[in-house]
Amino acid sequence: MTVLDYYPLLIPLAPLAAALLTALPRGLVGEVNYRLGALCHVAALLAALLVLRTAAAAGHPAVDLVLFGSPDGPLQFAFRFDRLAAVMMTLISGIGTLLYLYSLRYMQQEQGRARYHTLLAVTIATLLCMVSSANLVMLFLCWQLLSWLLSFLAYNHGHPPTARGAFRTFIMLRFGDVAFLAGLVMAYAVYGTLDLQQLFARAALTQAALPLWHNGPEMQAATAITLLLFVGAMSKSAQVPLHMWLPDSLYAPTPVHALLHAGIINAGGFLLNRLAPLYGFSPSTLHVVFAVGLLTALLGAGMMLVQNDIKKTLGYSTIGQMGYMIMECGLGAFALAVFHLIAHGLFKATIFLNCGNVIHLARQEPRRPEVHHRTGAAGAAAAVDTDEEQFSTVTWLTGFATTLILPLIILLAGHGALSLPMRDSQGVVIFLFFSWVTSSQAILTLYRVRAIASRKVAALMLLALVLVVMTYLFAAEAFTYFLYPAPGEVAFYFEAAALPVWLFDGIVVVTALFVIVGWVTLYARSSGRAIRLPDWFTNRLERWQVRFYLFLINRLYLDALALALNRTVMGSVHRLDQNRLFLAVGAAVALVPLFSVAVTAAQLPAAELLLLPIAVLTLPLFPFHGLYVAALTRVPGYLPVVLAVALPVAGLSTLLSLLPHLPPSLVHGLGALALIGALYGSLKALAQFRVRRLIAYAGLTFYAILWWHLAVTGGYTPQAGVYARAVILVTGGLLLAWHAVQARYGNLDMDRIGGLMRTMPRFALLLSLLIMAGVGLPPFGLFFGFLGLLLHPGVATFAGDLLIVLLTWFGASWYLFNMLQRLLFGPPRADLIYDDLRPTEIASLVLVLVALIGVGIGSMQGLSPDVLPDTVMRGVQNMLQVVSK
Repeated sequence: MTVLDYYPLLIPLAPLAAALLTALPRGLVGEVNYRLGALCHVAALLAALLVLRTAAAAGHPAVDLVLFGSPDGPLQFAFRFDRLAAVMMTLISGIGTLLYLYSLRYMQQEQGRARYHTLLAVTIATLLCMVSSANLVMLFLCWQLLSWLLSFLAYNHGHPPTARGAFRTFIMLRFGDVAFLAGLVMAYAVYGTLDLQQLFARAALTQAALPLWHNGPEMQAATAITLLLFVGAMSKSAQVPLHMWLPDSLYAPTPVHALLHAGIINAGGFLLNRLAPLYGFSPSTLHVVFAVGLLTALLGAGMMLVQNDIKKTLGYSTIGQMGYMIMECGLGAFALAVFHLIAHGLFKATIFLNCGNVIHLARQEPRRPEVHHRTGAAGAAAAVDTDEEQFSTVTWLTGFATTLILPLIILLAGHGALSLPMRDSQGVVIFLFFSWVTSSQAILTLYRVRAIASRKVAALMLLALVLVVMTYLFAAEAFTYFLYPAPGEVAFYFEAAALPVWLFDGIVVVTALFVIVGWVTLYARSSGRAIRLPDWFTNRLERWQVRFYLFLINRLYLDALALALNRTVMGSVHRLDQNRLFLAVGAAVALVPLFSVAVTAAQLPAAELLLLPIAVLTLPLFPFHGLYVAALTRVPGYLPVVLAVALPVAGLSTLLSLLPHLPPSLVHGLGALALIGALYGSLKALAQFRVRRLIAYAGLTFYAILWWHLAVTGGYTPQAGVYARAVILVTGGLLLAWHAVQARYGNLDMDRIGGLMRTMPRFALLLSLLIMAGVGLPPFGLFFGFLGLLLHPGVATFAGDLLIVLLTWFGASWYLFNMLQRLLFGPPRADLIYDDLRPTEIASLVLVLVALIGVGIGSMQGLSPDVLPDTVMRGVQNMLQVVSK
């Protein structure tokens, strides 16, 4: 391939260039940088249009570009530019360009403007990389980054509700990330590849089954994998019950909402389309997808109707529309879902930007919107006259007939005259059914439009019906075969997703009844007539209406349930932490593996028997972690940083010399202790208010995962080397960053210091990057090391162990992000004189971050871990020498 063949890479790289232009030091950022950033986005859009034109050519194959990574291993950074990627990249780059241009004036007077534009550009670049990923690893890499970026795009973190919403957003999206990672690990264990095309080919040939638990019932591997991946899609696309983060993110600037509701929220629908061949092998998962989408569409639309705030109304509207999109995927209409998300994205981006203008005008002019007050009998009479003037039997009959009779004629004509297989294939009925429902919604809306004559309304009704039906029948069908041109592919999806005939017909009939009831109710209200019903039915209906209204206005009571659950869990965690018997109880739980370890260890030679306690004390293993925790919490000055590096290095070196000589039963017992220690350390870290204790127990959980991996594999692996070095750098870097704060303000709890984002911006940036590395996000080494541990052959067969490890990872995301929020966005103290980092402190933290990135890149390039340790350790030693001076 020539250099010109790599031009599609310009699409994600151009927004990254825009981000770099606005991320320069404050004195170097001016209006020219923002204009150049806008030009970068325009260049990305033009390149995306060129890729779309090339991909649309008949017979043109998809273009695969591999940048780096092992071609035979799971860690590979590669792009695939096919028709789906080209369509999504054009949509994202187009909307991103408009939002970047809109933000230039919208955010002109705001503090932190450069940070906002940098994050916006990085988010657009991440979305572009995600939709063009050629394998699950790169897709998951971008998927995770979106969770982090969304929490920081809330922008105004000094506002307490914004900070709480950002935390909930990150945690709920992180829950989906955990499920996504579990599905990824399971897919690699079953099919041996994470390249999407190879994955689909092997899934078609492999009918594997996985036990739900040890010696338990089995489930098809494709069903288990797709269900886990769908949980990730549910979190990103705000499906019930993982929708609660979206209404809490409404404090962000209007352009962020436009990008969120037009691009990021569509990630779930895109994921289902990208993995459509895999979902086609699991009809059970497609039925679950349909049920979740249907429930979300109904509840989202219901919650939208009871809102009195314009942004909340639009937010819940998006939830309902995303349910509609997911429901289409569950019916096998994958391309129809893409068609839907494009139309909804363009509409919702426009309406959110207009929403921002309306809110801005309302703030400037308190009398907007204008309210006309009419009181007394004259006002009531005028209102009645207006309703009577607007009601037209002709208009009502036109709408009723066009939404019910005309679709029936189309169905009969299509079956008789055109010989469409209506009775044999649900696919054709789905197209007509969605066109009918959509046109019914449009016509009902047009009928309610005020100040339009009846004849005009009737004409608009007919025009709306023809436009919507023709769009669905021709444009959507053409778009379907554009995305999935392979013969029989579309029919395969519809066949896999086919519902039982009685259920499908029942859904059509119930929906038709709802439309009929809507028109009858509209006729009765508009003509001043009442629908006579029995008193007992009317009374019960009114009571249920009130209950259902309270159910919707209280957001399904899920927020109250989540709050109560959080209080219960955190209260229990704090009580356990304060109870001195907690460690004893944990040790009692570990008594069986501990006894096995002790009995087997007693048979070791004296030299090995002496080295084993050194390994478990210095490379912390529950319940022998006291030395490590004390070294990181009770030693003054820079010694905790030195010990955070020296102790694990000594323990790991000792363990590596012991592992070949340890009997398997002893190694198995050490693995069981590691899993117990992972849970114990997570609970202890969740309860901490002191930063150094939190970091110490976080280190315990990280090293527990390492012990578990070494026990499962029975030896030292390259992945373990990458992971160990990344953990050493993360814990040492966090302690180093906290020492800078402690040296200035004393040994304070997290609750006694905050607001460091504005008072110490350089420290805030570096701490954010360190926490980003600590929660396992790319491009830092801990992400690649942790992923490498889980993708090692044989690891995924231990389902219970894998669950504990993933819960530990989720817990680390919780308490580390919580620490970040408290320190950076908590209330600042008026009695402190804040002082940002000095150049030497900045240099030391930057060195740690560079080393973490180097470890990650080295693992992607397939380097042996032995190539890196000397360089990394020498860098840490140089860092400590610089700081000590």
